[in-house]
Amino acid sequence: MSVTNIEELLVSELKDLYSAEKQITKALPKLVKAATSQELKTAFQSHLEETQGQVERLEQIAEILGKKLTGKTCEGMKGVLEEGDEVVEDTDKGTAVRDAGLITAAQRVEHYEMAGYGGVIAYAKLLGLNDVVELLEQTLEEEKAADEKLTTLSETINQQAQDEFQQAA
Repeated sequence: MSVTNIEELLVSELKDLYSAEKQITKALPKLVKAATSQELKTAFQSHLEETQGQVERLEQIAEILGKKLTGKTCEGMKGVLEEGDEVVEDTDKGTAVRDAGLITAAQRVEHYEMAGYGGVIAYAKLLGLNDVVELLEQTLEEEKAADEKLTTLSETINQQAQDEFQQAA
């Protein structure tokens, strides 16, 4: 399908985000299981619940627009999540190094989402879809907060990872 106007672009990008969020809801339980730090496990679990709410918000937007958001796979998110799987494969279980890698992988996910939500907010504003903008901005704020929380956690966990390395040397 050829996208010829901003409304079609908005719907196409919303489908992409919907696919991304659905993929994330499947990936987060794996991250909870792979993480060592209880704080990181809790952050991932909390974001899973938030992500389920974000999926519901996107479904609300679909109703408002009278569109379906299914039928598209977000290949970008698929790739970002595969990189997260590689972190688990490439690091030792029960280490702060794995947690540090998981944080970086999770932040890639957050940044990808923030870029997508920023774009659709701009399209929705242009189209005067204020109710849609409000819902999208709520999700964007949650993504930013999740990223900030991960940054804060990384400060402690990265130091723990470095300490583990120095003790092993």
